[in-house]
Amino acid sequence: MKLHIKPILFLAVAFSVAMSSCKKDNISLENNLPEIPVTVSNKMGTFTAPTVSTSFAAGAPITITLEIPASSGRTIKEITRVAANTTYGSVQLTTGLYTAGPIAASGTSVTFSTTLAEYYTKTAIPVASQLTAATAGTATSLLTRNFYFMITLDNGQVIVPTYVRVYVDK
Repeated sequence: MKLHIKPILFLAVAFSVAMSSCKKDNISLENNLPEIPVTVSNKMGTFTAPTVSTSFAAGAPITITLEIPASSGRTIKEITRVAANTTYGSVQLTTGLYTAGPIAASGTSVTFSTTLAEYYTKTAIPVASQLTAATAGTATSLLTRNFYFMITLDNGQVIVPTYVRVYVDK
């Protein structure tokens, strides 16, 4: 019996030493939120993400105003990239972006503006089907692609806030 206890004890000690010497990854189930929050000041609601609205009757302008708190001590230098897509990774690419270059800003807010016609052109979504439904007075839906932004602050910090959805009313 003594002969079997020593190997088992040795294995138990070796196992506990090996496990205690392992580096543990800091894995968290929390959201990875930026240090400085970005809000959409002209949102109409939050439907899984901040949502702004536009209307065919009003000429279909899309306006998204992004803000950071004045108490952060930072200002927005620019919207570095804008993407209209279905994934966050699209704003991190350098090709296929919605805008050709950065959109300058100063202060704690910046406004991005476009139109539904430009959206349909740049995303290659068939305009005819979208406009036909709208002019018939039955279109009330969310655009199929969301807007993703990459914002650069005055200190060079880059923030990719949550995406913004666009609700289209008749």
